Amino acid sequence: MARKITKAGLPTREQILNFISTSDTAAGKREIAKAFGLSAQDKIALKALLKDMADEGLIDSAPGRAFHKMGGLPKVTVLRITDADGDTVWAVPERWEVEGIPVPRLRVREQRGKRSALGPGDRILARTEEAGNGWIAHPMKKLAGGEEQILGVVHEEGGRLYLQGVEKKDRHSYPISERNGAEPGDLVLANKAGKPPRIFAHVVERLGDPFAPRSFSLIAIHRHGIPNVFSDELLAEAERVSKQALGEREDLRDLPIVAIDPADARDHDDAVWAALDDDPKNEGGWKAVVAIADVSFYVRPGSQLDREARKRGNSVYFPDRVVPMLPEILSAEICSLKEGEDRAALACHLQVGKNGELRSWRFTRAVVSLAANIAYDDAQTIIDGAGSARALLDERFAPGAERREAIEPALRHLWDCWRALNAAREKREPLDLDLPERRIVLDEMGRILSVAPRERLDAHKLIEDYMIAANVAAAKALEAKKAPVMYRVHEPPAREKLVALKEYLKTYDMEFALGQVIKPATFNHILERVGEADFRDEVMQQVLRTQTQAYYGPQNAGHFGLSLGSYGHFTSPIRRYADLIVHRSLVEAYKLGPGGLTSEEAGSMDKIGESISNLERRAMEAERETVDRYVAAYLSAHVGEVMDARITGVQNFGFFATIDGIGGDGLVPVRDLGSEYFRYDEASQRLIGEDTGEFFALGQRLKLRLAEANPISGALRFELPDGKGSASSGGGREERGRGPKRVIKHRGRPANIRHQGRKR
Repeated sequence: MARKITKAGLPTREQILNFISTSDTAAGKREIAKAFGLSAQDKIALKALLKDMADEGLIDSAPGRAFHKMGGLPKVTVLRITDADGDTVWAVPERWEVEGIPVPRLRVREQRGKRSALGPGDRILARTEEAGNGWIAHPMKKLAGGEEQILGVVHEEGGRLYLQGVEKKDRHSYPISERNGAEPGDLVLANKAGKPPRIFAHVVERLGDPFAPRSFSLIAIHRHGIPNVFSDELLAEAERVSKQALGEREDLRDLPIVAIDPADARDHDDAVWAALDDDPKNEGGWKAVVAIADVSFYVRPGSQLDREARKRGNSVYFPDRVVPMLPEILSAEICSLKEGEDRAALACHLQVGKNGELRSWRFTRAVVSLAANIAYDDAQTIIDGAGSARALLDERFAPGAERREAIEPALRHLWDCWRALNAAREKREPLDLDLPERRIVLDEMGRILSVAPRERLDAHKLIEDYMIAANVAAAKALEAKKAPVMYRVHEPPAREKLVALKEYLKTYDMEFALGQVIKPATFNHILERVGEADFRDEVMQQVLRTQTQAYYGPQNAGHFGLSLGSYGHFTSPIRRYADLIVHRSLVEAYKLGPGGLTSEEAGSMDKIGESISNLERRAMEAERETVDRYVAAYLSAHVGEVMDARITGVQNFGFFATIDGIGGDGLVPVRDLGSEYFRYDEASQRLIGEDTGEFFALGQRLKLRLAEANPISGALRFELPDGKGSASSGGGREERGRGPKRVIKHRGRPANIRHQGRKR
């Protein structure tokens, strides 16, 4: 029975959330109104308040209109059985639309002494109970219909069709009971049916050839539940808002502002301009403008576009497509900053000192018309003054044309100002890791031409440093107004990670003091000591593993990796919801017009930050898996070849390795290392042979034969060229003798190690 609360008047959000959480029965609008003794007039206001709370992501409604806290479970709900192993049965909610929060997994508690009659795919009506860090389900009734879905590829074996799941860990092959037109080799969606140990697959949708162009990203989209279709209603809203007049704005169309992006960029959030500052107080310094697409002008709080953008959290970028956060008419057209087109921008005006320090900043709503959209390679060619620079400019612009004459000097000024920004960056010593990205090159049909590391140019660093400067300015401008900030937080490493790093570095006779103040430069100095030694990559990977994962939130804890005290994401509102929130806060704080942050949004910053952080991780995982599938597809033509590789992970069951210059992790099982017993040393991340002292260590380079490449799962499998652990295969060797073991190591020269990442 619901509790009666004798307090009169409309309850607060906190009171409603507390009532829903503690009520032992379903809590709908009627129960809430009764509990708080609301009048008829108050009930009307309560309905509006509950709708607002749902829009803010605080509560959700279960079937029957009962409410529960967002991220929680209704008291009574429909569950789907996912696993049934003996007496242990697990289930998940059949309906789960809480974007950014993992689907909860419930242990089903049935009557004692009775073996479960439930199997994967079964649906039950159950009462839920939160217990400790998990959930328990008490079945009330078994329901008809409903099966667990699996994404997989059809294959034929012994005259019968089977389904192999696309998950790397899914080693099961399910007999197909209903093929629904599917043929061997097809990528399909299927429902699981039956009970262990006889689980079957019913094909419900044929998705086509898994090796065809665009299929690898399609697998990730289905596997992670990434929304990739906009409703007709939402597209109509996007079309409507795209026709809005730009209104009163600062006119920056006379400035030769340029956007520098990848040659294959699908959208253009940002553009930059710089010139020598004529302010005598900033002698030798620069003035700069970082113009960012004014998405907040088109995507207003509470609109359908806003709700869909928050649900997606970010755009997801695959080698063959982008799944945008916003419809194409906004993301690729009206919001995208394009050459010669009037566009709405939120302009960050910076005053940069001669030593690269940010002296002042201000934000305005502006109209811009870019002088050019330039690819990174082309911008670098022009600034280097190579022989092809003139031809490149003549090809893009008619000789003598006004825009053409403005490009080269505009880039020169940008580079001059950037050198100061870069000097300031080096002075604060941010974390400097050499982490190249893989670039998948496709032909016009979407077929793989090559896989290679993405080249790192000064043009990349230039844009990155301008974006960092604008992000810092945005955070500090909001702090000055005491306005809400969605910070990009990167906390210092946890002590347990530092202890593990200390133990690891001991294996290289390198000391690491835990009592020191840990700064990004601390790790840079470790890498400088390692220099160009053979084990440099190994140490760098361990330093990377020591770092925490960045996230979004309204409480400022600084950005450790960038060595910055205040940092927010401002520069990519087309593709990140976090940036859109920062834009809205700036619009509201500095009274820049419509589309500012609402009080409801300001009160939900924690929830929004948690959601978009989870959605970012989902996107990163989907992108990484898709690249792995492309790499495996590319390597499938090279099975049997011996390749140069590097060990990227060591476990007691074997080691993982990646091919130099290409990537893609593959396993070498310990059972394939020959008859010798290999002991796993966790501190040094090594497998060490008990008889010979031979070892395989994290970061070690060696030659491996590619034994298998599975494009569907993205999995690779390697083997040693001679089939067993030996020095000729690239394994290291430990010296044996009296006293403790020591590892033969090589020393090298210090190296300049720099992070190779995307725009921040």
